[in-house]
Order: sequence, then C-alpha cells, then structure tokens
Amino acid sequence: MDLGRVEVPVAPPYPVVVGVGLDLAGIVSGELEPGVAAILTDSNVGPLHAPKVGRALEDAGWRVAEVLEVPAGEPSKGLAAYAEVAGALARAGLTRDGTLFALGGGVVGDLGGFVAATFMRGIGFVALPTSLLAMVDSSVGGKVGVDLPEGKNLLGSFLRPRLVAADLDWLQTLPQRELSGGLAEVVKMGLLSGGEYFDDLDGLGAALSRDPNVLRALILASVRFKARVVAEDELEAGRRVILNYGHTVGHGLEAATGYALPHGEAVSAGMVAAAHLARERLGADLVALHEDLLSSAGLPLRAPAVETEKVLAAMGRDKKRLTGDARQRFVLLEDVGRPVWGVPVAEEEARRAIGAVVA
Repeated sequence: MDLGRVEVPVAPPYPVVVGVGLDLAGIVSGELEPGVAAILTDSNVGPLHAPKVGRALEDAGWRVAEVLEVPAGEPSKGLAAYAEVAGALARAGLTRDGTLFALGGGVVGDLGGFVAATFMRGIGFVALPTSLLAMVDSSVGGKVGVDLPEGKNLLGSFLRPRLVAADLDWLQTLPQRELSGGLAEVVKMGLLSGGEYFDDLDGLGAALSRDPNVLRALILASVRFKARVVAEDELEAGRRVILNYGHTVGHGLEAATGYALPHGEAVSAGMVAAAHLARERLGADLVALHEDLLSSAGLPLRAPAVETEKVLAAMGRDKKRLTGDARQRFVLLEDVGRPVWGVPVAEEEARRAIGAVVA
C-alpha cells in the first residue's frame, strides 16, 4: 500500500503521513533533525506500542530522555495530569529544544500538545495518533487543550505539530467501540464536505470491518478536508467553526455524563440533534440520512438517560458562547456540503433538540 501524505498548508506547513507498517525511523529522519525526545502515552497504548516507537526514534538518532504514561481515559485530560507530565519533563531535564512525541488517541494528543505549547513557553511536538478519532480529526489542525470540571477544552492553545504520523497497524489493537467513535468524525466531515468525500461514506461498513484500503482512503479524505478548512481559518475566527458540527450538544452530553459518554458517541447524538434543529429552522430534512450513516458506522443515535437541564447548563459554559448572548450558536446543514454557522438558537429550541436524542 502506498504511503499517503498531506501537507497542511499553514505557515510553517507540516506533513501528515498515513500508511500501513510505517517506517517511523525513516519518516522522522526525513522530516526532523534528531535531538532529545520524550514520549507521552497512556496505559492502554504504552505497553503495546511505546517500546517499538522508542527504538524507532533511537534508530533515527534521537535520545529518548523519558517515556511518560498516564491512565487511559478522559480524566487524564485535566490539570492534574498536565502538572504531572510537565513536572516529569522538568525532572528529566528536557530543554526548550526538546520534542514531545504524543503516542495515543485524542486525550494523549490534546494533553501532550498543551504541555508542549506551554512547557518552557513551547517545545517541539510530534503527533503519533493511534485511534481513528485522532487520525482523522484531533491530531490535525493544531488545537490542543485540557478539560476543567466546568467544561471540555476550556484551557487550550494552538500549536502546529512538526509532524503527524499515523500507522494503520495501530488501529488493529483499537476496541471496536473506539473505531466506531472515530467514524463519527468521518461522517461529520463527509456531510460538511459533500462531493466525492460524501460518496466515499458508502465504505463505512468496510471501514468498520477494518478494511485497510477503505480506512486509508477515508482518513486521507478527512485530513485533506480538514487541512483546507484550517488553512483558510487556522485560529477559528470564522469558517473553521463548521468543524464543530454536532459538538455543541455533543460536548454538553459529555459534560453532563461526567465524561462517561465517549466523544464519538456524543458527537453522533449531537449531529442527530443538529439535524432535528435544521429541519425545524431551515426546512432541511436530513434526519434519516444522518441516522442511516451513523448506524452504518455502528454508532448510537441517542445518548444515555441524562437530564436535559444538565446538558443545557454544560452548553452554557461552552467556550464558543458569546458574552451577553443567551442563545446558543449552532452549525447546521442546509444540505449535504452546505454548512451554515453562527445560527442563533433559543433555549427552548435547544431543549427540544436535546430531547430528541436523550433516551
């Protein structure tokens, strides 16, 4: 299988490399000057892949000063883990010319990126995403951060990685539920993009069966689409907001369940809620289309029983809210490939949309 490569056209640009059985030592050697590295991973991924990654970096001429492992799961994307990782880097003697390699899913990538953005006011960062969710979305675009008890991603920054390298072999150890969770973001971007990418969503069933060719095609299509959007609006001042499709209700559901609901499943329900809103506000009846696609990806269309008011309260603390505006701002679809953003939604309308997806 050929190596896939997408250049994210920001300044400076950075490559996203996707393939099966990547020659990580060769890829790193071709992109970066060797130096001192630390690897951040989690308790699920570390035992499976960290030793091999460490050897690859050493083969590429790097000195691995530290391998750090945090407990797997969303709770590690918080201030306690941030302080622990930053302190460990300081004790390991990592300096401003060091590089942090984040080996894991979205939690490790977001946490590692935020540490790299702030440790000694910024060190090098390389993303090695091991989950489908991270490969198609969170590792690309430079948004990094951690959660607070009051809400998701309330502390964060923008940091361009020096390299993103995604080995599809890493997906073979991914639990099926997490694979489905990653497909939520694939569906999201296919709906936003339209065109050939949307047509490629016919392969969701094959992707769910881990067909490497289909997975590679969908990952590269997702990265290309996101790279174009990010290049137009890197700091999310305008059009990049469309990438939050399904996330307004989705993040509210995550927070209201104490992050027991996985991100992909929350976004799945959030997109269905947005489709209900679009039918009410824009006359665009895409509810059945959303449900068919998400079901093909093995995703739930509803969230577990949770109080609507808790979801609304969490949405009220969302970082995208505007000061003094009591209304939510939603991304909605007029049609496939035709997103609109900044749509003001009153509380009662938001309550109905949440009610449509709360079991």
